[in-house]
Amino acid sequence: MKGSSNKATVLTLPRNARSNTFYQFVPIYKFFFAALLSLAFKYFHFLSSLLQNILASNWQGHLNTIKTDAHGSKENIYTSKVKYIVKKGKPFIWVPEHDLHNVNTIIDERGSFSVASPFPGALGKLLKSMNKFPARVALTGDVVPLKEKKAQSVAEFLKEVMLAEEKAIKEFSYTVSGVLSSSNHFSTTRSENLKELIDGGEKYVIYKFNLSSCMFVDGNGGTREVDFEDMEKCKSSLLAPYSAKLIDGINQSEARRRALILFCFIYLNVNARDAYMLSLDRKGFDVLGKVLSKATGNGDDEYQWKQFRITFKEEAQDVESFCQQLVQMEEEAIQRFLATVVWDKK
Repeated sequence: MKGSSNKATVLTLPRNARSNTFYQFVPIYKFFFAALLSLAFKYFHFLSSLLQNILASNWQGHLNTIKTDAHGSKENIYTSKVKYIVKKGKPFIWVPEHDLHNVNTIIDERGSFSVASPFPGALGKLLKSMNKFPARVALTGDVVPLKEKKAQSVAEFLKEVMLAEEKAIKEFSYTVSGVLSSSNHFSTTRSENLKELIDGGEKYVIYKFNLSSCMFVDGNGGTREVDFEDMEKCKSSLLAPYSAKLIDGINQSEARRRALILFCFIYLNVNARDAYMLSLDRKGFDVLGKVLSKATGNGDDEYQWKQFRITFKEEAQDVESFCQQLVQMEEEAIQRFLATVVWDKK
């Protein structure tokens, strides 16, 4: 076509228009950047709180130190199960007087400490059959023995924690006692399991575990590093010390296990054949439900265990609030189920 040109037409904006357009986008970038920072902060704060809750929910873990011999060799790792208490975000560990850790730490204070979230009773057997592990905290740092005066102070702190827990259990309401009544008192109560540390039957050396790194390990083996200083600053939930007792109390009760099955149906629209409570926190709880994975039609249907999350309408700040909301959900689920049955008959 006459007069046509192969050159591309370039559209330009006046200088003032271009500068105005640029400045219009700047607030948007700032908004998204601020939003990303906020999400990152919330995520890492969540992980730090989660690790503190795991530490507060248990009372024993696996301590690893570097085994030494007469020649100073440091080729092997010595591991044993020890009991501990958390004070101001740091674990304080009780090691029996004649344990090999006491020799190892004289030569090399470096060590690691692993603590799992509680998996009492039948839940532990179920997780093992699934080749699934409970979430856990993996710490590295220095295992430092306390001097006599500091050791006495920590021992007194332990006594105070135990007395406060025992008093709280005695004063729980009827609703809480009803949930906890089915649990194994000795195997799920922290104060019961720590009594041997102060009854004078065996001598212990008390250590402070000075953290240098902190890792969260989920049930599938995935790891996420957490800033140990942030973790030490976080406070554990008031629920955490009683989580093992709550989980076991619910899982040992046939009526409450049936309620978990009903929760899956009413709140998640999932048909579960069986269910166990896996973990809990102030926002809700995780359930392992046995659901159909393959229908054969000849009566040999295949089932698998899957993890589901059920959330509360309001955060449960303590044991009382958790149990009240659990009972309310049970009543609501039954009412909604009965209403469904009546509607189907119509």
